Amino acid sequence: MVLKAPGIITFILAIVLTVCVLVVKFFGAQIPLIQGNEFWFLLLSHVILLLGCIMRGL
Repeated sequence: MVLKAPGIITFILAIVLTVCVLVVKFFGAQIPLIQGNEFWFLLLSHVILLLGCIMRGL
């Protein structure tokens, strides 16, 4: 298995999702879908980034 850099869209999506989770967790922002599920959304952002590195075309 060869790892490669993720596509720019995949990278930006993972970064935006991570920043949203951090803002909700540490600054108390009110994002209804993320609030209370910070761990799962952070895990999702890292899985998206991991799949972008493993799979071709992402």
